[in-house]
Amino acid sequence: MRTLPTHRLNLALKPFVAGLLSLLLLGFTAIAPAQQEAADGPVDENYRLGPGDRIMVNVFNQSDLTGEYTLDGAGRFSMHLIGQVEAAGKTASELEVAMVEALKPDYLVNPRISVQVLTYRPFYIIGEVNSAGDYPYVDGMTYLNAIAIAGGYTFRAKQDIVYVIRAGDPEEDEQRLAVSERVQPGDIIRVDERMF
Repeated sequence: MRTLPTHRLNLALKPFVAGLLSLLLLGFTAIAPAQQEAADGPVDENYRLGPGDRIMVNVFNQSDLTGEYTLDGAGRFSMHLIGQVEAAGKTASELEVAMVEALKPDYLVNPRISVQVLTYRPFYIIGEVNSAGDYPYVDGMTYLNAIAIAGGYTFRAKQDIVYVIRAGDPEEDEQRLAVSERVQPGDIIRVDERMF
């Protein structure tokens, strides 16, 4: 049997090894952003409910209480048996506990409830954009994406930063943020006018 000299074998394997390394590197770079997005995504277990959020309430073995609810302007919704439920400012877990307490003594012996946010409240954009208004929140959206959804910048717009008031901020402090930062549900985004 005839064998190739070692240096010819190494030359023949170089393109194969380079291609394999490229595929591995490509695979790792594709995985990293997905992990990053999950880690610094805007919506997590600490998300506080507010007006406009749509939630799914599942009361185990109680189909008449299970359903989708939209929080009204005061952050409440109405449910059979217990009436108005105050959800504004609570996390999904805190709302579950409050609902168990409301149902437990008089209506259900051992209620098991889960709450899931289906759609988040819209964000609002004003200032130097072509179509100011409210728009549906999309997970992972940046302020630059929000500006694009609002028709893009006007010719007078300052294009590197935005001013944002976060939903639920009692002080309503305006934060100066880069357009690459992530939008949060209920954000009020203002695109400023540049100085000529």
